[in-house]
Amino acid sequence: MTKDKDAHYNLAPKRKADFHTPPNHLKMKVGYGGLSENILEKAQALLENNTADFRPLGEMYLESMMRGVAAVKALPEGKTNDERLISAILFPTMQLKANGGMFHYSLVTQISDRLIQFLEVVDEVDQEAIEIIMAFHTTVRAILLGQIRGDGGQRGKDLLNALIDACYRYFEKYPEKKPR
Repeated sequence: MTKDKDAHYNLAPKRKADFHTPPNHLKMKVGYGGLSENILEKAQALLENNTADFRPLGEMYLESMMRGVAAVKALPEGKTNDERLISAILFPTMQLKANGGMFHYSLVTQISDRLIQFLEVVDEVDQEAIEIIMAFHTTVRAILLGQIRGDGGQRGKDLLNALIDACYRYFEKYPEKKPR
């Protein structure tokens, strides 16, 4: 296996995180015809100048992730491949990925994306996988507490690469845990 940091750690996904596009009720009310350039510029400026604090929302998703981890830990060994429980960890991670960039925490988005890719390929969430998940959780929490916005520069890249390398080491150490 090469460590070229490809998506899904060079493995075929066992499950796919589904993204659902909800109906756009506002667009249904105003119609389909596009928006003027002026409105688009104002909307873009609003997003770029967003000063809302993402930390409480991010912490909420991290707590939700921990409830999923706790539910998995409560299961007897060998029963940790329940898709509902994996989804309980996957869903808040998807929310972190989706919302991180909007609140100028692109490193949270990148890290969450790599955790999603890990969760999409693991066969089960056993103790070793939980350790990987906890490393991702701790890193995202540190980013939120430290208010590290953007991509975190070289330190952010180093953190992300360390997490990716941990996932590769997991699959190298436990080749029997690769998706079948």
